[in-house]
Parts: sequence; structure tokens; C-alpha cells
Amino acid sequence: ATPLWFGQVDKDNTTIWAQFKGVDPNAQLVEINVRRTVFYPEKPGINYITLRGFSLRHAATPWAPPTAEQVGLVGTHWSKGWIIENNEISHSRCSGVTLGKYGDQWDNTSANTAEGYVKTIERALQNGWNKETIGHHIVRNNTIHDCGQTGICGSLGAVFSQIVSNHIYNIWAQRLFAGAEMGGIKIHASIDVLIQHNRIHNAGRGMWMDWMAQGTRITGNLCYDNSNEDLFVEVDHGPFLVDNNLFLSPVSLSDMSEGGAYVHNLMTGQILSRPEPRRVTPYHPAHSTAVAGLVDIKGGDDRFYNNILVGKGETSPATNKPPGKAAEAVTGFGLWVYDPREFPLQTGGNVYCHGARPYANEVKAIALPGVDPKTKLVEEGQNVYLQLTLEPACQNPNTTLVTTKLLGKARIPTLAYENPDGSPLKIDTDYLGQRRNGAHPTAGPFENPGAGDLRIKVW
Repeated sequence: ATPLWFGQVDKDNTTIWAQFKGVDPNAQLVEINVRRTVFYPEKPGINYITLRGFSLRHAATPWAPPTAEQVGLVGTHWSKGWIIENNEISHSRCSGVTLGKYGDQWDNTSANTAEGYVKTIERALQNGWNKETIGHHIVRNNTIHDCGQTGICGSLGAVFSQIVSNHIYNIWAQRLFAGAEMGGIKIHASIDVLIQHNRIHNAGRGMWMDWMAQGTRITGNLCYDNSNEDLFVEVDHGPFLVDNNLFLSPVSLSDMSEGGAYVHNLMTGQILSRPEPRRVTPYHPAHSTAVAGLVDIKGGDDRFYNNILVGKGETSPATNKPPGKAAEAVTGFGLWVYDPREFPLQTGGNVYCHGARPYANEVKAIALPGVDPKTKLVEEGQNVYLQLTLEPACQNPNTTLVTTKLLGKARIPTLAYENPDGSPLKIDTDYLGQRRNGAHPTAGPFENPGAGDLRIKVW
């Protein structure tokens, strides 16, 4: 059993009782965290700080909700232009890195309602939440682990930022907290945020994009051993892009949004599709924090191109469920879970293996119910390898290069899938940075990996 402890506080003393099973506390290091944070400005608006090359650990950080000031072991505190790189950040009671909002007298009021968070957004706009003054942070090449709530989180303050090449693990592992803000990377308002080439595992939820994921790009990430799902997109209207990722946990995607584009991913877990008619949430003009309107989530209006989706066999219960009704959540392997959604998908070039099933209206899909790619992830020291078996049939000759033109416009904001500077995009490289075939790119995250038994270094 896990050793127990508890504390008692009076006006003069704090007394702690603790069990040390099989350990002599007089001979071992015993640390009692009392500092609220390690590196965090006392006031908002402290801009352009670089934090590089440190080991930062052991902080009794408070819970970091979206409707209040978010204090992390490291935090930017409503500022602009920080660079947080090449650090080890660990053992935060709640959050490791926070790119969050300021605090005010309304902190945590109406914290559990959509209306309360809409008011939080309105006050933030009055307090300078815009492209000129907030966000534009770079968080890269950090190792972030053993945090009780999130590895990286940010409510409103992460806009226009880059989260790149971080190793995030052992997050929310003790399950000491419940609520709406746990996971490896948890962002409210990931407007024009790039989340690229991160390794996230044993984090409960790998990545959670909650409200206002617009202009977001999630590309080339390695996610596995996450007990809830690898990616949760909640009440977003798009456009956002999810490409060249390895989603290898039991649930690859929880989709309570619309307007997403999923391109060249490998998904070996289930997909959850669910509308959300009870909440109205914001969408924005292109590349802006201004609120253009509020609307609920009907579901659908997603794009799925050139993905490989893998099931658990033709007889898996999650493969053979009925498609359900328009108002119900549906979970299973493949895109058939979107069949009851109100708005149709755009699809093309997808490959379905081992019981994963296509979208009902999908044309020219490749379905291989009897083919199991036998995906397996192997960790060797600091390196990670993906082992899989690809038969020649595991390719779809109907793929096409994915571009801004192909993806069209997300229905609610009527905006194109484009780069943050407004230029058109094209998915012309793979997970490993290799150039894709411009006419018929290979389905999945790897361009022309070969056939048979493969072993690919993915970290």
C-alpha cells in the first residue's frame, strides 16, 4: 500500500504525520514542499524572458483552473515572448509549466459553467488579450515529468505560441485530482499555436485542446500509454490541423468539436465522436483573439485524409456497435463513428486495418479487415522505435497531396486551413521530415516506408 501522510495547521504551527514504510527518514532525503512556485513573476506583463538549461523541481503549486490565475512551477503570468528551453521541470504538485491568465477578483467564480468562462474571456479582452501583447512563447526541448495535474497548461495566455520537442510523462499519475484541467498539454484558446514533435506518455490525457482551438496545428507528435486518450478536442469550431502524428493509446481521439482536419496520422486506438448542444463557445476572425460569435457543437465538418486507422479485429465490440443517433456519443475503431453526425466529413486516401471501419459515405477507402499491422512501441534507453508490419495492400492509390485548397473552409468561422501568417499550407513532409510524393503521397505518417516487418526510430 502507498504510505500515507496528513497535516494539521493551527495559528502557530503546521504538524505533519507521515509513514515511511521500509525507509529510515533519518538516513534518506525527506523534502516537504512549501514554496508555491520556482520561477514565476510576481506581476503580469514581464515580457521576453529566456529560461534555459536549469533543473527546476519540487513546488507545492496550486490547482490551475482556466478561470483563475494559473501558477505553475514555471509560469509566464500573462506576458509575451518567453523562451523556456532545455530544462528539466519536475515534481510539481499541480502544473509544470503554465502559460496562463492573470488573477483578479473573479477568479474561480462560475468556474464550472460555460457562461462563466465566456465572461472570463470578455474580461480578458478588456485586459489586453490580443496578438500584440500576449503569448508568442516558445517552450521547447524540455523534459517535464511527475506533475500532479498538467505538464504544460495555459488558459488564454498561450496564444500564438510554439510547444516543440518536449518529453512529457508521468503526469496526473497519482490521480489525486479530478476536474477539467489534467493532461500532458492542456490549452484553452490555442489560437495559432504550434504543437510539434512532442513525446507524451503516461499523462492520462496526452493533449487536450479545450475551447477556441483555431489556427492550431498539432503535428509529428508521439503519444502512447495515455489512459484517457491521446488527443481530446473539446467544443472547438476549427479550423485546426492534426497531421503526421502517432496516436497509439487505447483511445486515439476524443472529438467533441467540429472543423478539424486529420491528415497522415496513424491511429491504433478508438475514436469518440460526440456533439455538444448544451454549450455555446467562441469562434474568432482569422488569427485574432476577438470573438466573432458563439455557437454550439453539432459535430462533423471534419476532414480525414490519408490516415491509417487500426482496429482490434473484426469481432471487437468497439467495431460492431450500432452507429447511434445524432445526439449520442459513438465510440469505435474507424470513421464510422461519424455516421450519425449532422454535418458530413470530407474524406480521402484513408486505410482501415484489422476491423477499423470507414465512414459510410467514404469513397475509395482501402479496408483490410483481416490485416493486422501488429504495431508495437519499443523503448531502448533514450530512443523509441515503432515496429509494425505493412503489407503492400496497406496503401491507398487514391491519396492526394493535402493543401489549403483541398481542405476548404471550416463551416462555422468560414475560414481556411492556413499557416499563422495567412499563407496557404501543404502537408508535403512526413513525421520524419522526409519529402512526400507530390502526386500520390503515402498514407500514414511515414512516406514510402517499405513493406514487410519495419522498425522505425520515432524518438
